Amino acid sequence: MNENMKEREFQIIPPPYRIKVVELLSSEQIDIADNRERREKAIKQAGYNTFLLKENQVYIDFLTDSGTNAMSDNQWAGMMLGDEAYAGSKNFYHLEKAMRDVYGYRYLVPTHQGRAAEHMMSELLIQPGDFVPNNMYFTTRRVHQELAGATWVDVSIDEAHEPETWHPFKGNVDITKLDALIREVGAGKIPYMSLEANVNMAGGQPFSMENLRALKALCDRHRIPIMLDGTRLVENAYCIQQREDGYQNRSVRQIAREICSCTGGVTVSGKKDTLVNIGGFLACNDKKLFLEARAMVVVYEGLHTYGGMSGRDMEAMARGIYEMVQDRHVAARVNQVEYLGHQLIQAGVPVVVPIGGHAVFLDASRFLPHIPQEQYPAQALSAALYVESGIRGMERGLVSSGRDPITGQERKPKLELVRLAIPRRGYTHTDMDFVAQAIVRLYRARDKISGLQMGYEPKRLRFFQARFKPVGAKLMG
Repeated sequence: MNENMKEREFQIIPPPYRIKVVELLSSEQIDIADNRERREKAIKQAGYNTFLLKENQVYIDFLTDSGTNAMSDNQWAGMMLGDEAYAGSKNFYHLEKAMRDVYGYRYLVPTHQGRAAEHMMSELLIQPGDFVPNNMYFTTRRVHQELAGATWVDVSIDEAHEPETWHPFKGNVDITKLDALIREVGAGKIPYMSLEANVNMAGGQPFSMENLRALKALCDRHRIPIMLDGTRLVENAYCIQQREDGYQNRSVRQIAREICSCTGGVTVSGKKDTLVNIGGFLACNDKKLFLEARAMVVVYEGLHTYGGMSGRDMEAMARGIYEMVQDRHVAARVNQVEYLGHQLIQAGVPVVVPIGGHAVFLDASRFLPHIPQEQYPAQALSAALYVESGIRGMERGLVSSGRDPITGQERKPKLELVRLAIPRRGYTHTDMDFVAQAIVRLYRARDKISGLQMGYEPKRLRFFQARFKPVGAKLMG
């Protein structure tokens, strides 16, 4: 399987839509593409942090695929049918039905976005002193777990941390590691197993159904619920369809439903899979958890029938849930990501393999071997890519990993990555060609890139607002 993935011939899958409305770039954005001096000034003013750039300073925006997707005509039509009643909006019931039809959980609590659902789940399920196993970390999820008093524990397989390894399911849980944790701390100290679909920090890597079944068997024996981060559920389901024996004739919707059936609940950022610009939810089968979350959402978000979303946003999400599981949609979406990744692999640019479902991840450690991890090579590479081309990506390495809440020391991950997250239905293959050419050009000039040092460091989630300065005279000599 590994060698087949590595050697297979790449073929383009045409998307199942036509473009009938486009967003015109501003004159400032077009000028940014042509004016290196302006880009150098902009990134310096932003403290070499791409999060602090203004949108009109960016030509191609691959900072995130969160809330940046293009909605369909069907979704836009639904926006006009928003029922903005404070209580009992009909759009909530449309969203509830869509969630039950596709995900299969009994109960729904809407939130303004995914991290609000993570917050509720962590506060309601975790007691101080607990341990929460994860298949690698995601930034906001880990922070919520730690703020609730838990110790975050990585039980991902070793291959998840190896960017050059062609393992088809790097999102798998290491069952032996999880079993050892249960034996060490006791099942009573583990409120849930936190399972992420298409693990972001590993490079958008899926888990297999075989691994999920083994995980469920272990967790069932110890009465530990599996709580799914289903933000990129359908991309994980598509990877199972394409890579796992016995699933080639199953639809993405069927596989996604099977994944959910093995778990007790899910947190979702609707800004990804469900093709909307804002919104999220917590869904579960446990009535006690549901009632507590429904009461909590009133305190932090809004009433339980809107939870921080407008009626029109809920309607767009409800329609997006049905669109997201259409096989051709998912295939074309992942294929566009693979198209960019394939070009970089062919050019010898170091990237995480296999190519992920939502983004191409540049391996900054191999891209910039002359920059030590203490000088934030992934942050430097993301800034340098912007200077070279006006393309905005983001760091996923030492800066994102942050500091240990107990020791205060920087947590040094094995992966130093730059994520190029591709919005769904937003860019063309011509854009991918432009990006590939820019990255190859930068790779040839990689020795000129300098490391960075921290100038301003927030206490938590520092990658959003930290500021840096070059170690040398300038970022690119």
